[in-house]
Amino acid sequence: VSATAILENGPALIGGIALVVFIAIGCSYGIGRLIGLPRKMAVLIACGNSICGNSAIAAVAPVIDASSKDVTSSIAFTAVLGVIVVVALPLAAPLLSLSAIQYGIFAGLTVYAVPQVLAATAPVALASVHIGTLVKLVRVLMLGPVVLILSVMTRDKGGRRPAVSQMVPWFIVGFLLLLALRSFGAIPEVALKPAQAVANGLTIMSMAALGLGVDVRSVLRAGKQVTSVVVLSLLVLAAISYVLILLLGIV
Repeated sequence: VSATAILENGPALIGGIALVVFIAIGCSYGIGRLIGLPRKMAVLIACGNSICGNSAIAAVAPVIDASSKDVTSSIAFTAVLGVIVVVALPLAAPLLSLSAIQYGIFAGLTVYAVPQVLAATAPVALASVHIGTLVKLVRVLMLGPVVLILSVMTRDKGGRRPAVSQMVPWFIVGFLLLLALRSFGAIPEVALKPAQAVANGLTIMSMAALGLGVDVRSVLRAGKQVTSVVVLSLLVLAAISYVLILLLGIV
């Protein structure tokens, strides 16, 4: 991915992705609090649902000093729900009345993990895979600003803010570094195909890891409140994403 590839899709789409993420976080947090979840649990679910599932939860947890119980409950249901969405979304594609490009954007905005976006878009069209992956990667980048904002707003019991190493997730830094190298032509063309082959292998490993990390029994332990908040939050995210696609007029 290069900066050129991102900008070619238009600043409106990039801005729209950021807007969807922040609106979805606010709505999801509000739903969590209305249903009675503790503040930290509501923040974890809001960030996980709106950005990138387990990775977002893991990155946000130390910043807001969330308990291991809250983290486990949040991750448990988002992991299972993520698999359900990957299976159900391609089946629902005809009902959404979206083009291949629109469907890819919709998947990139709603599916939790990058490998899951690939799985959800591959049955539809290659164009869906390309735009879906790009949208999802931009959405993942929103984790950086969100964690930074939360770190500025949060203080521990001693009145201290989180450590600098917790303010920006390390994989976001790595992603931006590689993005910059690609954008400035610092990566030789001859290295692109081998890099793509390695990336494909790592993606398969990631998808296998997601499957191995899912324990359906953990959903039963998550509780009705967590289940309700995650499901409602995902439905709100899907609605916001659908409206954005219609407003942008992308065909």
